[in-house]
Amino acid sequence: MGQKVNPIGYRTGVVLGWKSRWYASKQDFSALLIEDHKIRNFIKNHPKKSQYRQAGIDKIEIERTRDEVKITLHVARPGLIIGKKGQEIEILQEELQNLTGRRINLKIEEIGRP
Repeated sequence: MGQKVNPIGYRTGVVLGWKSRWYASKQDFSALLIEDHKIRNFIKNHPKKSQYRQAGIDKIEIERTRDEVKITLHVARPGLIIGKKGQEIEILQEELQNLTGRRINLKIEEIGRP
């Protein structure tokens, strides 16, 4: 009898990329993993949740360097998140900096075919 394999876990690294790309020592790993979880939950449960749902956030990628956290949001309608003259994205970036206490580099990428 065959065993059931999770398709996301099976394809990760081959067809799909990792959702988080960073390395940490044993002492820091758990804290950074919890921080990633907080960032993802904050974006998914943001006070402007209905606006973000309409924007169609597909995936949230997190990369870390020593000094900053790079967050890439893949969305269907980037204008809803960016806002007029980039005001909304600056507010979101400040909120994430207050949440993590680190410098945040927030990037929005449009999905070609949602």
